[in-house]
Amino acid sequence: MAIQGPIPISFDQVFPHGCYIVGEVEQVKDFDASTNGRTVYAKDKTTGELVWQVAVMDADPTVKAGQKTVAVKILSPVQPVPPAPLPGLPFIPVEFDAMTVTAYVGQNTGRLAWSIRARAMRAPRTAAAPAPVKNTAATAAKEVAA
Repeated sequence: MAIQGPIPISFDQVFPHGCYIVGEVEQVKDFDASTNGRTVYAKDKTTGELVWQVAVMDADPTVKAGQKTVAVKILSPVQPVPPAPLPGLPFIPVEFDAMTVTAYVGQNTGRLAWSIRARAMRAPRTAAAPAPVKNTAATAAKEVAA
């Protein structure tokens, strides 16, 4: 098979309606290597970088309630810092760069699931909207005269 390892994917393909941070950025533990008195943290098998994870809520209104929150793993030598909160919003909007997905079969469900990874997180890019044109009596008169 030609596909080997993680599949590159864009943020817009994974979260077309955006997503919001709903948890803390935490370092992922390597449960196989850890012992009772010694915690070992996970490292990416390919890059050797530390693995962090953050819970995000998918903003897609069609996603079932039980599937709204997913973990995104971030490969980084240092703890990633979430974007600054926006006033008036209960959650922090976020986007991820250099995303990949890896398919696996869930042990508890026996169903296909996806492991989502990224190289960085940042505040969403916003498209600059054109300034609204005020329709005053003077501009209306100019439009009619033209």
